[in-house]
Amino acid sequence: MRKPVKIGRISLALLFILMMALLTGCGQEMMVFDPKGPIAQGQRDLIMISIVLCLIVLVPVLAMTAVIVWRYRDSKGNKAAYKPNWSHSTKLEMIWWGIPIVIIIILASVTVKYTYALEPTKPIESDQKPMVVQATSLDWKWLFTYPEQGIATVNYLQIPKGVPIKFELTSDAPMNSFWIPQLGGQMYTMSGMAMVLHLQADEVGKYFGTASNFSGQHFTDMKFDVHATSREEFDKWAAGVKKSASPLTQAGYDALAKPGRSSEQFYSSYPDNLFYNIVTKYAVGGSHGAHGGHGAISGGSGNESGGKQGAEASDSNKMEDVTAGQGHGAHSASRK
Repeated sequence: MRKPVKIGRISLALLFILMMALLTGCGQEMMVFDPKGPIAQGQRDLIMISIVLCLIVLVPVLAMTAVIVWRYRDSKGNKAAYKPNWSHSTKLEMIWWGIPIVIIIILASVTVKYTYALEPTKPIESDQKPMVVQATSLDWKWLFTYPEQGIATVNYLQIPKGVPIKFELTSDAPMNSFWIPQLGGQMYTMSGMAMVLHLQADEVGKYFGTASNFSGQHFTDMKFDVHATSREEFDKWAAGVKKSASPLTQAGYDALAKPGRSSEQFYSSYPDNLFYNIVTKYAVGGSHGAHGGHGAISGGSGNESGGKQGAEASDSNKMEDVTAGQGHGAHSASRK
């Protein structure tokens, strides 16, 4: 009679060790519990509230399971009452139906509140003017264009601390997902669509960014560093890139868009209307056939030949045509 007990304990011990070994590989995923911005903070709070509410049910159920298994075990000398015909208790029914119903109501209310508060296209309340960064997922790298600064980078993102960032997202490759765990949830990037995601870094630091959607052979290499610095350091960095880096030509972009991995790269300018052209290149019927995320899409160009402000206005108007053609029927992916 003792051997099964020993085998069971050994099995449980091995299962525990295996679970701990698997959890050691979850370091990056645990970054969502170390938020560095208002959006990530709200998402972490919602996760913690959900976990606590679930534990109110889960812990008693697991405890009762262990107690029942032990109390009514088949062994000599066990004097627990045996009631094979027992089937109902009004008091117990009220407990195990009432508590879960109350928890579901609370969880639903909290989820609705946070869902509206964390809407991806909702601008972050701040006394700082939002800065636009356009992110394009390629095979297998990320292209970031800065309309206001007129520069571009590959697999490298630098933003000013405390400034809301309006990310405009699209893809010139298979569908992917843009994710900076410590700043906020993921947002899908899709060809022919311009999505909007608002994030903000509240602390100076280096954050992990990645593609969180399978998109082919080297999708695991689609990682990028996010550097949050002071506004002064950001402006100095942008000016340095503008002064010393080479321009990204259309031919250069076409080569960059081909499947392959890439190291960090920096460009002093990029072709006029590049982001707009990427969004609309897959649309049937031009800009009015393209899908736009909810909210206006800002445009811009890194080419200084036609004047920066004029280029920005031109591209912005074109992107507004994209969103107007789709209206509120545009598909937008929610944060996860």
